[in-house]
Amino acid sequence: MDPEVWRWIWLGVAALLLVGEILLTGSFFLLPFGAGAAAATIVAFAGAEATWQWLAFVVVSAVAFAGLRPMARRMASEGNPIGVGAGRLIGEAGVVTAAPDPATGRLGTVRIGRENWHAESDDEYELTAGESVEVVRIEGTRALVRRTTPTQ
Repeated sequence: MDPEVWRWIWLGVAALLLVGEILLTGSFFLLPFGAGAAAATIVAFAGAEATWQWLAFVVVSAVAFAGLRPMARRMASEGNPIGVGAGRLIGEAGVVTAAPDPATGRLGTVRIGRENWHAESDDEYELTAGESVEVVRIEGTRALVRRTTPTQ
């Protein structure tokens, strides 16, 4: 194949792989191969033969893959840190706006910051409207809370 053609093939492959990596956020799977294709593009534009282009692609891809996979695994296993997502609410104070109704099974409602959450008590105490609570944990779409105001 004409060396001029390889330049554009490598450039197109690099672009496709890098765009694919952007679309598959957080995977870091296509990025090493995109880096390898980018290296092969540079080698091709330098005028090297196809053998050197392929060698650059394989070596750079392997090195990038070996370097990025451990980082990708670590990022995937860490999950969301506290302070991100619903976990940010743990320890926050709130006010009960509607008490739970055990007879109907309806959950109570708690205002935490500017958000309203379905809530239930984390301990054996019943929640009453107007009392202050603290978020103990989040389970799905409901907050488990503990009363912080003493009863009268």
